[in-house]
Amino acid sequence: MAYEFIIYEVQDGVATITINRPKAMNALNPQVVAELDQAISQVEADDAVKCVVITGAGDKAFVAGADIAAMVQMNALEGRKFSLMGQNVFFRLEKLDRPVIAAVKGFALGGGTELAMACDFIYAADNAKFGQPEINLGIIPGFGGTQRLTRLVGKARAKEMCLTGVIIDAAEAKEIGLVNKVFPAEELMAAVMKTAKGIAQKGKVSTRAIKYLVDAGSDLPLERAMPMEAECFATCFASPDQKEGMSAFLEKRKANFTGGK
Repeated sequence: MAYEFIIYEVQDGVATITINRPKAMNALNPQVVAELDQAISQVEADDAVKCVVITGAGDKAFVAGADIAAMVQMNALEGRKFSLMGQNVFFRLEKLDRPVIAAVKGFALGGGTELAMACDFIYAADNAKFGQPEINLGIIPGFGGTQRLTRLVGKARAKEMCLTGVIIDAAEAKEIGLVNKVFPAEELMAAVMKTAKGIAQKGKVSTRAIKYLVDAGSDLPLERAMPMEAECFATCFASPDQKEGMSAFLEKRKANFTGGK
């Protein structure tokens, strides 16, 4: 599939999707969002992909935000259309049945923070910057920022960030629970790929079940979520990977999971 603003690569079961507009700090315009949508479809169609990494080209930005030049002349209807477009694509990314890791270097502002939050977790370089500064432009976050940020860091911090437009560094992002781990910038991608390739070597049924259960069960009462876990637990026993994993443990060898191939 041909892309203009995305680089799509697959290696060792990991699909890396790189937003590739470095001269524009990888800003999101409608074409970039549309190409990201196509890349998600490409992942869905390839069962050999077991994990996904989202990153940005260059060292200055993951995604510096939505493209202001593309938005400045939008009217209310066009703004709504762009917001819904971004929300729908980020929902697809969030609901993808493969784990998705955001690898963030440099600026991840506005739509960049929103894109990173739509991933399952975030690894950041020590030069990463996060924020929802849309209020400084006379608008609000439109790709899920007010909602995902609240769920990740709590109402008070989300309100503070969205109302002030403050930009925080990677250390503070980790402290408040937005980022999982922080690495020196030159070590980030190696660390991300180590984790991604490790996940890709696990069983397909179990990795997909874990992602589904954490996402679907987190907003449910415990008594409703626990039976879902039992059903997914049972489903794992219908996979060849359960037999392989347990046999490998008993035989003191490394498991070779093939049930997802």
